[in-house]
Amino acid sequence: MSSKKELLIGAHVSIAGGVHNAFQRALSIGASTFQIFTASSRSWNEKPLSIEECALFDQARKDSGIDVVVSHASYLINIASSVPKIFHPSQKALKDELVRCQQLGIQYLVLHPGAHTGSGVDVGIENVARALDTVLEAVPGKTMIVLESMAGQGTTLGGTFEELKAIRAACTHKKRIGFCLDTCHMYSAGYDIASDGGYEKVVKECDSLIGLEHVKVIHVNDSKTKLASHVDRHEALGKGTIPLAMFDLLVNDRRFNDVPKILETPTDLAMELYAKEIAMLKKMAG
Repeated sequence: MSSKKELLIGAHVSIAGGVHNAFQRALSIGASTFQIFTASSRSWNEKPLSIEECALFDQARKDSGIDVVVSHASYLINIASSVPKIFHPSQKALKDELVRCQQLGIQYLVLHPGAHTGSGVDVGIENVARALDTVLEAVPGKTMIVLESMAGQGTTLGGTFEELKAIRAACTHKKRIGFCLDTCHMYSAGYDIASDGGYEKVVKECDSLIGLEHVKVIHVNDSKTKLASHVDRHEALGKGTIPLAMFDLLVNDRRFNDVPKILETPTDLAMELYAKEIAMLKKMAG
């Protein structure tokens, strides 16, 4: 009988001092994968990565033994908007994000689908699909854009599996579009992953609507708020409203063996809480 595969678990880490420094920070907390911003998450215009920066990143990857890396797109991007002065800069920023991921050989770029801000769900979905096709056409390569499941707050898209499915279905470049499940967001959106039998029910619903084969990243977060609150507030594992038993089920779910699991829970500057949470999840997984 073969030995159990190593848990692909990590956290969102800083790129302070250079993108290559993320590898050492990930190793310091016992991570086997990690997520980064490739540039400021609060800026529209970021300079391209230099040849030297890319070379340092590539060498750090080889030295660390960490292969799977996830990037998170800027929070400013809103390609669901029908307002030109929001949509066009968002589409350009997403293109720049994808270019940087291609430069660094990052496999997955996590993206919030965005908010339609009053134009309606159908129009918002059309906007997202149009922008995704434009960007993927302009930047060929292997990096996938993975749409994150959201808490369903306000006019934000992606609060249901149906909306995520509709976005991908409307795209031409489907092979480079996947999904990122966020445990906090799903719970806040109303998916009862915490109740007896609830986890399996939600996973089966997810499979039937968007396909588990298209789930490429999982954000592992507890929630400060209750089920169906539609409020996005992450909490440390075991400190929120989602029982630890759910996270035990997740890390032992063979269907997600090859899916990178990323912590985005509140932590301290030294990331000691991340290290403790990673150790706890590894222990759960045996």
